[in-house]
Amino acid sequence: MIIRKLKEIRKSDHNVSSEGWESARLLLEDDGMGFSFHLTTLLAGSELRMHYKNHLEAVMVLKGTGTIEDLGTGETHELKPGILYALNENDEHIVRPETDILTACVFNPPVTGREVHDETGAYPAPDAMRESTSGS
Repeated sequence: MIIRKLKEIRKSDHNVSSEGWESARLLLEDDGMGFSFHLTTLLAGSELRMHYKNHLEAVMVLKGTGTIEDLGTGETHELKPGILYALNENDEHIVRPETDILTACVFNPPVTGREVHDETGAYPAPDAMRESTSGS
């Protein structure tokens, strides 16, 4: 059984920040669950263009409001508590938080823990991330 305390994660190197967001990574690849689980805050006023080419992601909005634009279809959807979106086709998208948005996120394959978005809005492929952290 794995037990994690959010307060401890927030003080550790498993709490990752980048432009427009902060993410507490509670379960990671090394935990062997087959997915990673994060509590992520998307910061008000930011515009987050993302394209997870190497991962599928499901996101549940817990607090806050904003929109998500599907760049493949041009559709924009409201984000508010109780809304889940799943990037089941590696969908390129833009999230525009009106207020800070607290989300619970699941990634498959799981992330290793230190990933941030590259210039295309993606996280590195799992094998590439393992090689960069092992010094290969």
